[in-house]
Amino acid sequence: MKTSLEIPMQEVRRRLSMDNPWWQAGRGVEVEERTWPHRSYFRPFFELAQDRTVKRATVLIGPRRVGKTVMLHQFVQKLLDEGIRGIDILFLSLDTPLYSGRSLESLLRLFMETHGHRENTPLWVIFDEIQYFKDWSIHLKSLVDSYPTIRFIASGSAAAALKMKSMESGAGRFTDFFLPPLTFAEFLEFTGKDAALIRPTGADNEIGPEYRCSDIDALNREFVDYVNFGGFPEAVMNPSIRANPSRFLRQDIVDKVLLKDLPSLYGISDTQALNRFFNVLAYNTGDEFNLEALSQHSDINKQKLADYIEYLEAAYLIRRLHRVDENAQRLKRARSFKIHLTNPSMRAALFGILSESDGAMGNVAETAVWSQWLHRQGLDGSLCYARWKEGRKDREVDLVEMDLAHQKPMTAVEVKWSDRILEHPEELAGIGELASKYTLGRRVIATTKTATGIVEFAGAHIFCIPTALFCYSMTKEVVE
Repeated sequence: MKTSLEIPMQEVRRRLSMDNPWWQAGRGVEVEERTWPHRSYFRPFFELAQDRTVKRATVLIGPRRVGKTVMLHQFVQKLLDEGIRGIDILFLSLDTPLYSGRSLESLLRLFMETHGHRENTPLWVIFDEIQYFKDWSIHLKSLVDSYPTIRFIASGSAAAALKMKSMESGAGRFTDFFLPPLTFAEFLEFTGKDAALIRPTGADNEIGPEYRCSDIDALNREFVDYVNFGGFPEAVMNPSIRANPSRFLRQDIVDKVLLKDLPSLYGISDTQALNRFFNVLAYNTGDEFNLEALSQHSDINKQKLADYIEYLEAAYLIRRLHRVDENAQRLKRARSFKIHLTNPSMRAALFGILSESDGAMGNVAETAVWSQWLHRQGLDGSLCYARWKEGRKDREVDLVEMDLAHQKPMTAVEVKWSDRILEHPEELAGIGELASKYTLGRRVIATTKTATGIVEFAGAHIFCIPTALFCYSMTKEVVE
Protein backbone atom coordinates (compact mmCIF):
# COMPACT_ATOMS: atom_id res chain seq x y z
CA MET A 1 0.00 0.00 0.00
CA LYS A 2 1.47 3.31 -1.06
CA THR A 3 1.67 5.95 1.68
CA SER A 4 1.85 9.68 0.98
CA LEU A 5 4.75 11.39 2.73
CA GLU A 6 3.14 14.82 2.43
CA ILE A 7 1.49 16.33 5.50
CA PRO A 8 -2.27 16.61 4.79
CA MET A 9 -3.51 20.13 4.15
CA GLN A 10 -6.20 19.81 6.81
CA GLU A 11 -3.46 19.28 9.42
CA VAL A 12 -1.76 22.49 8.31
CA ARG A 13 -5.06 24.36 8.48
CA ARG A 14 -5.74 22.94 11.95
CA ARG A 15 -2.35 24.09 13.18
CA LEU A 16 -2.88 27.56 11.73
CA SER A 17 -6.16 27.81 13.64
CA MET A 18 -4.47 26.68 16.88
CA ASP A 19 -1.74 29.31 16.51
CA ASN A 20 -4.27 32.04 15.68
CA PRO A 21 -7.04 31.70 18.29
CA TRP A 22 -8.23 35.26 17.52
CA TRP A 23 -9.75 33.91 14.29
CA GLN A 24 -12.65 32.92 16.53
CA ALA A 25 -14.83 35.89 17.47
CA GLY A 26 -14.21 37.23 20.95
CA ARG A 27 -10.89 35.47 21.48
CA GLY A 28 -7.41 36.99 21.76
CA VAL A 29 -3.93 35.94 22.79
CA GLU A 30 -3.34 33.72 25.82
CA VAL A 31 -4.35 35.39 29.09
CA GLU A 32 -0.87 34.91 30.61
CA GLU A 33 0.89 36.79 27.81
CA ARG A 34 -1.86 39.41 27.67
CA THR A 35 -1.34 40.24 31.35
CA TRP A 36 2.45 40.33 31.28
CA PRO A 37 3.88 43.86 31.58
CA HIS A 38 4.95 45.39 28.28
CA ARG A 39 8.66 45.76 27.67
CA SER A 40 9.72 49.41 27.63
CA TYR A 41 10.46 48.88 23.93
CA PHE A 42 6.87 47.87 23.12
CA ARG A 43 5.49 51.31 22.32
CA PRO A 44 8.19 52.31 19.79
CA PHE A 45 8.03 48.82 18.29
CA PHE A 46 4.25 49.02 17.90
CA GLU A 47 4.47 52.47 16.31
CA LEU A 48 7.04 51.21 13.81
CA ALA A 49 5.39 47.87 13.03
CA GLN A 50 1.88 49.25 12.48
CA ASP A 51 2.95 52.18 10.29
CA ARG A 52 1.59 51.54 6.80
CA THR A 53 2.96 54.73 5.28
CA VAL A 54 6.29 53.05 4.51
CA LYS A 55 6.30 49.83 2.46
CA ARG A 56 8.78 47.94 4.58
CA ALA A 57 8.76 44.81 6.70
CA THR A 58 9.73 45.25 10.36
CA VAL A 59 12.28 42.69 11.56
CA LEU A 60 12.42 42.23 15.35
CA ILE A 61 15.85 40.87 16.23
CA GLY A 62 17.54 39.98 19.48
CA PRO A 63 18.98 37.14 21.58
CA ARG A 64 16.90 34.25 22.81
CA ARG A 65 14.47 34.56 25.72
CA VAL A 66 14.25 38.35 25.86
CA GLY A 67 10.52 38.40 25.09
CA LYS A 68 10.29 38.69 21.29
CA THR A 69 7.44 36.20 20.85
CA VAL A 70 5.53 37.65 23.80
CA MET A 71 5.97 41.14 22.33
CA LEU A 72 4.58 39.91 19.00
CA HIS A 73 1.56 38.39 20.74
CA GLN A 74 1.03 41.62 22.68
CA PHE A 75 1.27 43.44 19.34
CA VAL A 76 -1.54 41.21 18.04
CA GLN A 77 -3.63 41.92 21.14
CA LYS A 78 -3.21 45.67 20.74
CA LEU A 79 -4.31 45.42 17.10
CA LEU A 80 -7.42 43.53 18.27
CA ASP A 81 -8.05 46.11 20.99
CA GLU A 82 -7.89 48.86 18.36
CA GLY A 83 -10.57 47.19 16.26
CA ILE A 84 -8.58 45.11 13.75
CA ARG A 85 -10.49 41.92 12.89
CA GLY A 86 -8.90 38.70 14.14
CA ILE A 87 -9.26 37.08 10.71
CA ASP A 88 -7.07 39.83 9.24
CA ILE A 89 -4.06 38.76 11.36
CA LEU A 90 -1.81 35.76 10.63
CA PHE A 91 0.82 34.57 13.13
CA LEU A 92 3.24 31.89 11.89
CA SER A 93 5.94 30.33 14.08
CA LEU A 94 8.32 29.01 11.46
CA ASP A 95 10.01 26.45 13.75
CA THR A 96 6.76 24.45 13.59
CA PRO A 97 7.51 21.12 11.81
CA LEU A 98 4.13 21.13 10.01
CA TYR A 99 5.24 24.17 8.01
CA SER A 100 8.53 22.59 6.91
CA GLY A 101 8.98 22.49 3.15
CA ARG A 102 6.27 25.04 2.46
CA SER A 103 7.06 28.49 1.12
CA LEU A 104 6.14 31.67 2.96
CA GLU A 105 3.89 32.66 0.08
CA SER A 106 2.06 29.32 0.05
CA LEU A 107 1.25 29.71 3.75
CA LEU A 108 0.14 33.28 3.14
CA ARG A 109 -2.09 32.18 0.26
CA LEU A 110 -3.60 29.44 2.43
CA PHE A 111 -4.46 32.05 5.07
CA MET A 112 -6.04 34.34 2.48
CA GLU A 113 -8.06 31.51 0.93
CA THR A 114 -9.25 30.32 4.36
CA HIS A 115 -10.81 33.70 5.11
CA GLY A 116 -11.70 34.79 1.57
CA HIS A 117 -9.32 37.75 1.53
CA ARG A 118 -8.90 39.64 -1.71
CA GLU A 119 -5.51 40.67 -3.11
CA ASN A 120 -5.89 44.26 -1.93
CA THR A 121 -7.19 43.50 1.59
CA PRO A 122 -5.13 45.24 4.33
CA LEU A 123 -3.73 42.37 6.40
CA TRP A 124 -1.17 41.76 9.14
CA VAL A 125 1.27 38.86 8.74
CA ILE A 126 3.80 37.91 11.43
CA PHE A 127 6.63 35.40 10.87
CA ASP A 128 8.13 34.33 14.20
CA GLU A 129 11.56 32.61 14.28
CA ILE A 130 12.17 33.44 10.63
CA GLN A 131 15.82 32.37 10.81
CA TYR A 132 14.64 28.77 10.39
CA PHE A 133 13.42 29.52 6.87
CA LYS A 134 16.12 29.16 4.22
CA ASP A 135 16.87 32.36 2.27
CA TRP A 136 14.23 34.13 4.34
CA SER A 137 15.37 37.62 3.40
CA ILE A 138 14.94 37.00 -0.34
CA HIS A 139 11.44 35.56 0.12
CA LEU A 140 10.35 38.25 2.57
CA LYS A 141 11.54 41.00 0.22
CA SER A 142 9.51 39.40 -2.58
CA LEU A 143 6.39 39.34 -0.39
CA VAL A 144 6.81 43.01 0.54
CA ASP A 145 7.03 43.89 -3.15
CA SER A 146 4.15 41.63 -4.22
CA TYR A 147 1.61 42.43 -1.48
CA PRO A 148 1.69 46.20 -0.86
CA THR A 149 -1.46 46.18 1.32
CA ILE A 150 -0.07 43.61 3.76
CA ARG A 151 2.04 44.71 6.75
CA PHE A 152 4.77 42.11 7.31
CA ILE A 153 6.53 41.68 10.67
CA ALA A 154 9.22 39.06 11.37
CA SER A 155 11.36 38.03 14.32
CA GLY A 156 14.54 36.04 14.78
CA SER A 157 17.11 35.18 17.41
CA ALA A 158 20.57 35.26 15.86
CA ALA A 159 20.61 39.03 15.99
CA ALA A 160 23.69 40.18 14.08
CA ALA A 161 23.46 37.38 11.53
CA LEU A 162 19.85 38.27 10.85
CA LYS A 163 20.71 41.93 10.58
CA MET A 164 23.55 41.18 8.17
CA LYS A 165 21.25 39.16 5.92
CA SER A 166 18.48 41.72 6.05
CA MET A 167 20.91 44.47 5.06
CA GLU A 168 22.30 42.43 2.18
CA SER A 169 19.08 41.13 0.67
CA GLY A 170 16.39 43.48 1.87
CA ALA A 171 17.86 46.90 1.24
CA GLY A 172 15.00 49.37 1.21
CA ARG A 173 12.46 46.72 2.21
CA PHE A 174 13.29 45.94 5.88
CA THR A 175 13.56 48.00 9.05
CA ASP A 176 15.37 46.28 11.92
CA PHE A 177 14.21 46.73 15.52
CA PHE A 178 16.58 45.39 18.17
CA LEU A 179 15.23 44.02 21.49
CA PRO A 180 17.93 43.66 24.17
CA PRO A 181 17.71 41.74 27.46
CA LEU A 182 15.63 43.18 30.31
CA THR A 183 17.10 46.26 32.01
CA PHE A 184 17.32 46.56 35.79
CA ALA A 185 14.69 49.31 35.72
CA GLU A 186 12.35 47.07 33.71
CA PHE A 187 13.03 44.20 36.11
CA LEU A 188 11.91 46.32 39.07
CA GLU A 189 8.78 47.34 37.17
CA PHE A 190 8.01 43.71 36.30
CA THR A 191 8.36 42.70 39.97
CA GLY A 192 6.44 45.76 41.20
CA LYS A 193 9.28 46.84 43.52
CA ASP A 194 10.36 50.11 41.93
CA ALA A 195 7.87 52.46 43.61
CA ALA A 196 8.60 51.06 47.08
CA LEU A 197 12.40 51.25 46.75
CA ILE A 198 13.24 54.26 44.58
CA ARG A 199 12.00 57.80 44.14
CA PRO A 200 13.24 60.74 42.03
CA THR A 201 14.94 63.62 43.84
CA GLY A 202 13.73 66.32 41.46
CA ALA A 203 17.28 67.07 40.30
CA ASP A 204 18.86 66.10 37.00
CA ASN A 205 22.35 65.05 36.00
CA GLU A 206 24.02 63.98 32.76
CA ILE A 207 22.25 60.61 32.61
CA GLY A 208 18.79 61.95 33.45
CA PRO A 209 16.79 62.38 36.66
CA GLU A 210 18.54 61.60 39.94
CA TYR A 211 17.07 58.98 42.25
CA ARG A 212 17.25 58.02 45.90
CA CYS A 213 16.81 54.61 47.40
CA SER A 214 14.77 54.13 50.57
CA ASP A 215 16.44 50.80 51.45
CA ILE A 216 19.75 50.07 49.72
CA ASP A 217 20.02 46.58 51.24
CA ALA A 218 16.61 45.66 49.80
CA LEU A 219 17.60 47.18 46.43
CA ASN A 220 20.81 45.14 46.44
CA ARG A 221 18.82 41.96 47.05
CA GLU A 222 16.76 42.82 43.98
CA PHE A 223 19.95 43.56 42.03
CA VAL A 224 21.40 40.15 42.91
CA ASP A 225 18.15 38.55 41.73
CA TYR A 226 18.45 40.60 38.54
CA VAL A 227 21.96 39.39 37.71
CA ASN A 228 20.92 35.81 38.47
CA PHE A 229 17.77 35.61 36.35
CA GLY A 230 16.35 39.09 35.74
CA GLY A 231 17.60 39.55 32.19
CA PHE A 232 14.97 37.06 31.05
CA PRO A 233 11.32 38.22 31.30
CA GLU A 234 10.05 34.64 31.41
CA ALA A 235 12.18 33.88 34.48
CA VAL A 236 10.97 37.03 36.23
CA MET A 237 7.31 36.11 35.67
CA ASN A 238 7.56 32.34 36.22
CA PRO A 239 8.51 31.12 39.75
CA SER A 240 9.55 27.66 38.49
CA ILE A 241 12.08 29.08 36.05
CA ARG A 242 13.22 31.67 38.58
CA ALA A 243 14.01 28.94 41.12
CA ASN A 244 16.23 27.05 38.69
CA PRO A 245 17.31 29.22 35.75
CA SER A 246 20.06 26.80 34.77
CA ARG A 247 17.62 23.93 34.23
CA PHE A 248 15.06 25.91 32.22
CA LEU A 249 17.17 28.43 30.31
CA ARG A 250 20.48 26.79 29.46
CA GLN A 251 19.17 24.77 26.53
CA ASP A 252 17.44 27.73 24.89
CA ILE A 253 19.98 30.49 25.43
CA VAL A 254 23.13 28.47 24.85
CA ASP A 255 22.64 24.99 23.45
CA LYS A 256 20.30 26.02 20.62
CA VAL A 257 22.53 28.94 19.67
CA LEU A 258 25.85 27.12 19.90
CA LEU A 259 24.73 23.75 18.61
CA LYS A 260 22.02 24.78 16.14
CA ASP A 261 21.83 28.44 15.12
CA LEU A 262 25.54 29.20 14.67
CA PRO A 263 26.51 25.95 12.92
CA SER A 264 23.66 26.42 10.43
CA LEU A 265 24.49 30.08 9.79
CA TYR A 266 28.27 29.83 9.70
CA GLY A 267 29.05 26.21 8.95
CA ILE A 268 30.88 25.57 12.25
CA SER A 269 31.97 21.95 12.50
CA ASP A 270 33.48 21.65 16.00
CA THR A 271 30.56 22.82 18.10
CA GLN A 272 31.95 21.20 21.26
CA ALA A 273 35.11 23.33 21.08
CA LEU A 274 32.97 26.43 20.55
CA ASN A 275 30.84 25.46 23.55
CA ARG A 276 33.88 24.97 25.81
CA PHE A 277 35.35 28.26 24.69
CA PHE A 278 32.13 30.12 25.38
CA ASN A 279 31.97 28.59 28.86
CA VAL A 280 35.44 29.98 29.64
CA LEU A 281 34.42 33.46 28.48
CA ALA A 282 31.09 33.37 30.30
CA TYR A 283 32.58 32.22 33.60
CA ASN A 284 35.13 35.02 33.44
CA THR A 285 32.84 37.77 32.15
CA GLY A 286 34.42 41.18 32.68
CA ASP A 287 37.99 39.85 32.55
CA GLU A 288 40.71 40.92 30.14
CA PHE A 289 41.79 38.36 27.56
CA ASN A 290 44.32 38.07 24.78
CA LEU A 291 44.32 35.61 21.91
CA GLU A 292 47.83 34.31 22.63
CA ALA A 293 46.97 33.22 26.17
CA LEU A 294 43.55 31.91 25.12
CA SER A 295 45.15 29.85 22.36
CA GLN A 296 47.64 28.30 24.77
CA HIS A 297 44.94 27.60 27.34
CA SER A 298 42.42 26.10 24.91
CA ASP A 299 44.81 24.47 22.42
CA ILE A 300 42.88 26.19 19.60
CA ASN A 301 44.73 28.30 17.06
CA LYS A 302 44.35 32.07 17.24
CA GLN A 303 42.55 32.45 13.92
CA LYS A 304 39.86 29.97 14.92
CA LEU A 305 39.48 31.69 18.29
CA ALA A 306 39.05 35.03 16.52
CA ASP A 307 36.36 33.41 14.35
CA TYR A 308 34.63 31.98 17.43
CA ILE A 309 34.55 35.41 19.08
CA GLU A 310 33.03 36.86 15.91
CA TYR A 311 30.39 34.10 15.88
CA LEU A 312 29.52 34.61 19.57
CA GLU A 313 29.18 38.34 19.01
CA ALA A 314 26.95 37.65 16.00
CA ALA A 315 24.64 35.61 18.24
CA TYR A 316 24.66 38.45 20.77
CA LEU A 317 26.03 36.24 23.53
CA ILE A 318 29.17 38.29 24.18
CA ARG A 319 30.70 41.61 23.25
CA ARG A 320 34.32 42.71 23.11
CA LEU A 321 35.37 45.87 24.87
CA HIS A 322 38.46 47.40 23.26
CA ARG A 323 41.31 48.98 25.17
CA VAL A 324 42.58 52.54 25.16
CA ASP A 325 45.69 53.88 26.89
CA GLU A 326 46.19 56.87 29.23
CA ASN A 327 45.95 59.13 26.17
CA ALA A 328 42.55 57.64 25.34
CA GLN A 329 43.95 56.23 22.11
CA ARG A 330 43.09 52.81 20.69
CA LEU A 331 46.24 50.73 20.40
CA LYS A 332 46.96 49.95 16.75
CA ARG A 333 48.18 46.45 17.52
CA ALA A 334 46.16 45.78 20.64
CA ARG A 335 46.30 42.13 21.67
CA SER A 336 44.14 42.50 24.76
CA PHE A 337 40.42 43.11 25.14
CA LYS A 338 37.68 42.57 27.69
CA ILE A 339 34.78 40.21 27.15
CA HIS A 340 31.34 40.81 28.66
CA LEU A 341 28.23 38.70 28.45
CA THR A 342 25.52 40.79 26.85
CA ASN A 343 23.13 39.52 29.53
CA PRO A 344 24.62 39.11 33.03
CA SER A 345 21.99 36.47 33.85
CA MET A 346 23.56 34.03 31.39
CA ARG A 347 26.34 33.30 33.90
CA ALA A 348 23.91 32.00 36.50
CA ALA A 349 22.05 30.00 33.84
CA LEU A 350 25.34 28.26 33.04
CA PHE A 351 27.08 27.96 36.40
CA GLY A 352 24.50 28.46 39.13
CA ILE A 353 23.08 31.21 41.33
CA LEU A 354 25.40 33.86 42.79
CA SER A 355 25.06 35.17 46.33
CA GLU A 356 25.58 38.80 47.32
CA SER A 357 28.97 37.93 48.86
CA ASP A 358 30.15 35.70 46.02
CA GLY A 359 33.63 36.57 44.77
CA ALA A 360 32.35 36.72 41.19
CA MET A 361 29.86 39.51 42.00
CA GLY A 362 32.45 42.21 41.22
CA ASN A 363 32.85 41.07 37.62
CA VAL A 364 29.14 40.34 37.18
CA ALA A 365 28.25 43.78 38.57
CA GLU A 366 30.60 45.34 36.02
CA THR A 367 28.91 43.30 33.27
CA ALA A 368 25.52 44.50 34.52
CA VAL A 369 26.61 48.16 34.40
CA TRP A 370 28.05 47.69 30.92
CA SER A 371 24.89 45.94 29.66
CA GLN A 372 22.67 48.77 30.95
CA TRP A 373 24.87 51.24 29.10
CA LEU A 374 24.18 49.41 25.85
CA HIS A 375 20.51 50.36 26.14
CA ARG A 376 21.59 54.00 26.03
CA GLN A 377 24.50 53.97 23.62
CA GLY A 378 23.93 50.89 21.48
CA LEU A 379 26.76 48.97 19.84
CA ASP A 380 28.52 51.88 18.17
CA GLY A 381 31.96 51.13 19.64
CA SER A 382 32.02 54.19 21.90
CA LEU A 383 32.47 52.11 25.06
CA CYS A 384 36.02 51.05 25.89
CA TYR A 385 38.17 50.34 28.91
CA ALA A 386 41.51 51.91 29.73
CA ARG A 387 44.72 50.31 30.95
CA TRP A 388 48.28 51.64 31.05
CA LYS A 389 51.53 51.59 33.04
CA GLU A 390 52.31 54.38 35.50
CA GLY A 391 55.89 53.60 36.46
CA ARG A 392 55.70 50.07 37.79
CA LYS A 393 52.04 50.26 38.58
CA ASP A 394 49.14 49.20 36.40
CA ARG A 395 46.30 51.67 36.00
CA GLU A 396 42.87 50.65 34.76
CA VAL A 397 39.43 52.19 34.26
CA ASP A 398 36.54 49.76 33.80
CA LEU A 399 34.44 51.80 31.35
CA VAL A 400 35.32 54.82 29.24
CA GLU A 401 32.78 56.38 26.90
CA MET A 402 34.49 57.93 23.90
CA ASP A 403 33.48 60.79 21.64
CA LEU A 404 34.24 58.90 18.43
CA ALA A 405 34.26 62.01 16.26
CA HIS A 406 37.05 63.64 18.28
CA GLN A 407 38.61 60.54 19.87
CA LYS A 408 38.31 62.00 23.35
CA PRO A 409 36.79 60.49 26.49
CA MET A 410 33.44 61.96 27.58
CA THR A 411 33.08 60.13 30.88
CA ALA A 412 34.45 57.21 32.84
CA VAL A 413 33.09 54.69 35.35
CA GLU A 414 34.88 52.44 37.81
CA VAL A 415 32.68 49.59 39.07
CA LYS A 416 33.13 48.30 42.61
CA TRP A 417 30.96 45.90 44.61
CA SER A 418 32.22 47.18 47.96
CA ASP A 419 32.44 50.45 49.91
CA ARG A 420 36.23 50.44 50.39
CA ILE A 421 36.91 53.33 48.03
CA LEU A 422 35.57 55.97 50.41
CA GLU A 423 38.28 55.01 52.91
CA HIS A 424 40.86 53.98 50.31
CA PRO A 425 40.67 56.53 47.48
CA GLU A 426 44.00 55.26 46.14
CA GLU A 427 41.97 52.41 44.62
CA LEU A 428 40.60 55.03 42.22
CA ALA A 429 44.04 56.09 40.97
CA GLY A 430 43.30 55.07 37.38
CA ILE A 431 40.03 56.91 36.97
CA GLY A 432 41.35 59.87 38.98
CA GLU A 433 44.37 60.30 36.71
CA LEU A 434 42.26 59.93 33.55
CA ALA A 435 39.72 62.48 34.82
CA SER A 436 42.40 64.98 35.89
CA LYS A 437 44.04 64.80 32.46
CA TYR A 438 40.87 65.52 30.47
CA THR A 439 37.95 67.90 30.81
CA LEU A 440 35.19 65.31 30.74
CA GLY A 441 31.74 66.43 29.66
CA ARG A 442 29.95 64.24 32.20
CA ARG A 443 30.32 63.17 35.79
CA VAL A 444 33.05 60.71 36.66
CA ILE A 445 31.43 57.81 38.51
CA ALA A 446 32.68 55.12 40.87
CA THR A 447 30.07 52.61 41.95
CA THR A 448 29.93 51.04 45.40
CA LYS A 449 27.83 48.45 47.18
CA THR A 450 25.89 50.78 49.49
CA ALA A 451 27.78 54.06 49.96
CA THR A 452 27.13 57.46 48.41
CA GLY A 453 29.56 60.39 48.43
CA ILE A 454 32.31 62.26 46.62
CA VAL A 455 35.95 61.21 46.54
CA GLU A 456 38.69 63.60 45.40
CA PHE A 457 41.78 62.09 43.81
CA ALA A 458 44.48 63.76 41.70
CA GLY A 459 42.32 66.90 41.57
CA ALA A 460 39.31 65.04 40.14
CA HIS A 461 35.93 64.80 41.86
CA ILE A 462 34.60 61.25 41.62
CA PHE A 463 30.93 60.72 42.44
CA CYS A 464 30.23 57.50 44.32
CA ILE A 465 26.84 55.80 43.94
CA PRO A 466 25.62 52.25 44.71
CA THR A 467 25.93 49.98 41.69
CA ALA A 468 22.26 48.95 41.76
CA LEU A 469 21.04 52.56 41.90
CA PHE A 470 23.39 53.54 39.05
CA CYS A 471 22.05 50.70 36.87
CA TYR A 472 18.49 51.80 37.60
CA SER A 473 19.24 55.46 36.84
CA MET A 474 20.85 54.67 33.49
CA THR A 475 17.87 52.81 32.11
CA LYS A 476 14.85 54.29 33.90
CA GLU A 477 14.42 56.86 31.13
CA VAL A 478 14.26 53.96 28.64
CA VAL A 479 11.35 52.50 30.63
CA GLU A 480 9.59 55.84 30.60
